[in-house]
Amino acid sequence: MHERSRILAVFALLAAAYSAVAQQVKPPTLDEVIQRLQKNLDQYDSDVPSFFCDEHIVSRLVPDLHDRETVTDSVFRLKRVVNRDHTTSLEESREVKTVNGRPSKSQEIDGPSLLQGAFEGSLAVVSVSQQTCMNYTLERGRRNDEKAPIVVRFASVLTPENAGGCLLREDGKGRVLIDPATMQIIRMELTIPHHTIIPGDTYNSPTKGEWVLSVDYAPVLLNGETFWMPATIISRATSSPGTFHATEWSFSATYRNYHKLEVTSRIVPQGDGP
Repeated sequence: MHERSRILAVFALLAAAYSAVAQQVKPPTLDEVIQRLQKNLDQYDSDVPSFFCDEHIVSRLVPDLHDRETVTDSVFRLKRVVNRDHTTSLEESREVKTVNGRPSKSQEIDGPSLLQGAFEGSLAVVSVSQQTCMNYTLERGRRNDEKAPIVVRFASVLTPENAGGCLLREDGKGRVLIDPATMQIIRMELTIPHHTIIPGDTYNSPTKGEWVLSVDYAPVLLNGETFWMPATIISRATSSPGTFHATEWSFSATYRNYHKLEVTSRIVPQGDGP
């Protein structure tokens, strides 16, 4: 019994040592995180097929004459288009179905606040290609919490030399939350304190204010591959207070029921009925 107890004690020590080593797995460095996000972005750019999904938008302007609100339901599409130089680009479009619960008479969204480009550019905010445009910092989370999101903060660094290749061409900052299991971005937050909300013209000065944007992502299976797509987009722009009360333009969109966009055809022999 004494020898058996000694063997059990040795196994217990080995198990404890293995557990200690497992708990001391080094978290990824900032460079490793950015490289992985770039790999995910490359996969998205090269493999994501053309798709469509349901889009529900609530657009508000407050205060207005009647605190205007527009609710739009559409079929949103992201189509892969081949360019003349044989490269491909992703183009956003939508088919408006109803506006405020009634069949739409136009394909233009007549909302007081709109947002475009979230499907094309938001995933690239933290990437290798944007390192010259951004200052990235890795936020250290709580120890021994393996499920806690990895957080990378970013702030734009614009110069005359790099501005042409920057996605964010305004002074702004934010962060991305990354799922440690898949290393996919699950949330992006952006704040631009001095955003041009409405461009000026000959008679009016531009309207500026704070713009806050957040995008939540969820996994979607398309063409046998999993892509992380926007599930919720929330945008809020608030004019700088002046003589009158500040005005707020808000945009809230949800996306669901993703499907690959496919076109099928068949040849009908001459003489067959319609």
